[in-house]
Amino acid sequence: MHPVLWVSAVAVFAVIGIQTVIYVRAARAAAPAAEMTSGEVTRAFRAGAIASIGPSLAVCLIAMTLIGVLGTPGVLVRIGLIGSAPYELTSAGLVAGSVGAEMGGDGWTQRVFAAALLAMGIGGAGWMVVTLILTPVLKRSQTRLESSRKGGAAVMGIVTAAAMFGAFGAFGIQQVAAGLAPTLVALTSALVMAVLMLLARRAGLAWLREWALGIALIAGLVAAVVLTTLGVGA
Repeated sequence: MHPVLWVSAVAVFAVIGIQTVIYVRAARAAAPAAEMTSGEVTRAFRAGAIASIGPSLAVCLIAMTLIGVLGTPGVLVRIGLIGSAPYELTSAGLVAGSVGAEMGGDGWTQRVFAAALLAMGIGGAGWMVVTLILTPVLKRSQTRLESSRKGGAAVMGIVTAAAMFGAFGAFGIQQVAAGLAPTLVALTSALVMAVLMLLARRAGLAWLREWALGIALIAGLVAAVVLTTLGVGA
């Protein structure tokens, strides 16, 4: 791979590291306004880090399968930054198909490879531009609603909860619609999560609440491997 690609990859991860530090400092500075103690903030960050283990493992598995096609720097930047394997594969596949080539096969030349990276980059940039533009607008709307004397804060709480239920509900429905194997994987993760949360509540295990999501995600990955080995198709 050309050194420029490696420099670009390192630069992207450097920006991510800087953003992480800024976010952590901003969260700690805003904690008193949210009536959170330093210990609660630390536990929140720890729970988030633990919960990210499962998704990170999934992304790593996908990245290893793509390195042979897109190269290590390209995979590190695209999958590590965006993390959407279906989009990345679709973009690269469309570019390859438009010139009669196959990803990693016949016709996969340097020009096609560069065009695939460009297509993936443009798509990812679109998400970032939309976020950059709409975040301040949504923030102002949230502030106005929360400052309303007619239960604005309560409305925001309802809207936030509804958005979370809608987002995760949509993800769940997508898995069920994908076939038998994805449905069983989703049910396995949900069952493990429910059991762990019930156990944590009854036994008073605060640490288990932090680890529950990560364990449930890993259980889902194990279930997927087992089902694939047994030949349970989609």
